[in-house]
Amino acid sequence: MKKIWEIALGIITSIGGFLDVGAIATAAEAGSTYGFQLIWVIILGTICVISLVEMSGRLAAVSKHTLAAAVRERFGFNFYVIPLFAEIIVDFLVLAAEIGGVCIALQLVTGISFQWFALPVAFAIWLLLWKGTFGLIENGISALGLVTLVFVYATFKLYPSLTEIGRGFLPTISREDTPHYLFIAVSILGALISPYLFYFYSSGAVEDKWDEGNIGVNRAVAGLGMGFGSIVSLGVLIVAALTLNPKGIQVDSYEQAALMLTEPLGYWGFILFAASLGIACFGAALEVTLDTAYIVAQAFGWNWGENLKPKDAARFSLVYTVFVFLASLLMVFGIDPLQLTLFSMAITAVILPPVIVPFLVLMNDKLYVGKYRNGWISNSVVIFTIALAFVMAIVAIPLEFIGG
Repeated sequence: MKKIWEIALGIITSIGGFLDVGAIATAAEAGSTYGFQLIWVIILGTICVISLVEMSGRLAAVSKHTLAAAVRERFGFNFYVIPLFAEIIVDFLVLAAEIGGVCIALQLVTGISFQWFALPVAFAIWLLLWKGTFGLIENGISALGLVTLVFVYATFKLYPSLTEIGRGFLPTISREDTPHYLFIAVSILGALISPYLFYFYSSGAVEDKWDEGNIGVNRAVAGLGMGFGSIVSLGVLIVAALTLNPKGIQVDSYEQAALMLTEPLGYWGFILFAASLGIACFGAALEVTLDTAYIVAQAFGWNWGENLKPKDAARFSLVYTVFVFLASLLMVFGIDPLQLTLFSMAITAVILPPVIVPFLVLMNDKLYVGKYRNGWISNSVVIFTIALAFVMAIVAIPLEFIGG
């Protein structure tokens, strides 16, 4: 009965925590611009992230190592500096975008410019990390994120054509503005396969003292939680395709994205969009901030843990304090949250190889996972998706920001 409860709670929090600023922005942009054409990218990214999250939990349960600690131990500190530095840069950009998402949600309901909310939002994130526990962040805030299921509800209210949705499962390349199509595709993959997810997940598994008895729970939570969570992301794309695309509205700002729920739900759709954006981004901001503190502390062998008092993990606490303040400054300076989101998601795809390759080596190493090593299917799915995302990012990013 205890394991059933753990699975149920894990699935609920995974669904509630799946949607973040990247998933909302990229899915809304994809649906409003290309209709159902990019559904296949969400499906591919979901399959890959299910594999990676399951792997990170399995590694933690069997080896009692977080992903960061295992990479450092297996390859040495000098090697680990490469993925560590790459992940810190991306986490910084993603955190700024998540803070921006919360600020935009507050702007939508108050009419006050998002820049004024940046520092108060950063303080709220810091205060929860300083006073809270891992359970509160993992379960409490993520459970509030279930409000994002409003996109699934709106999908049913709009009665989409199942045939047209089905066509979106087949990979295609748009002949109109191909560079931007590839850029949005790679941004979706970056949003879904963001490394902070599995770094954070493995650290949480160690904090919760997982062992081999948790492998079944881990598999169920990763598969069902991430799988059902992706349905919310699909809901955003489908609703945008049905409400914004026919009107020729391409999502260039969150204000435009907020319109997607007004057609099926009226005024409350606007309010629920703001609530979904704010809660999802706030929860993700907590996880990204905590993830950065995790990987830095684990790299240098410091005390770490959200369940420890700040005085018992002073350097760990200092990292997230400085990090969240600096990231908020990007919003104070008025950088466009939506454009920052799309850019940071695309850059995430670029750093995937140096992050994922050592991870795969660990998951095929008997010294760390013993009989629980990866099968060829897991290895193949991850390698194919990461390689595809990297190639598309190298092609699309220069064309989008330089050639366009």
